[in-house]
Amino acid sequence: MGITIRKIVKADCARLLELVHELAVYEKAPQEVTVTLDHFVESGFGEKPVWWGFAATSTPTSFSKEGEGEIVGFVLYYIRYSTWKGQRMYLEDFLVTEKARGKGIGKLLFNRLIEEAKEKKFNGIVWQVLEWNEPAINFYKKYNAALDGEWVNCSIEF
Repeated sequence: MGITIRKIVKADCARLLELVHELAVYEKAPQEVTVTLDHFVESGFGEKPVWWGFAATSTPTSFSKEGEGEIVGFVLYYIRYSTWKGQRMYLEDFLVTEKARGKGIGKLLFNRLIEEAKEKKFNGIVWQVLEWNEPAINFYKKYNAALDGEWVNCSIEF
């Protein structure tokens, strides 16, 4: 297939932020991305990292020689604590670029994420998906994910 799944490294951060913006455009909220590259890097690779993830990189045989090593997808997670369940993985972002979709890259990334959660002995993975994002919902259903329409999202901005 010509795709490698590997841990995200500091040098990936600028490309990851490009993909975060691509995801925000897809989710119809590009104006909501306000994090700076410096803050993003510090949060993932500073003294006390708060997020981790995996990147899917292309090789010359998968797209083009120009795309060698290009990040074409990623998953980013952090640790969430539930007083009911204990430590759980929270999947913050999951994206495969439009040109790379339909090639099994999402499955490779998600399977690696599940493997990581099991290795770290988390009690599960939780995430959100927009109710109109049918391709993503159908993908998650293949994993027998429980979709809970009962809870309402809340946040406070500072």
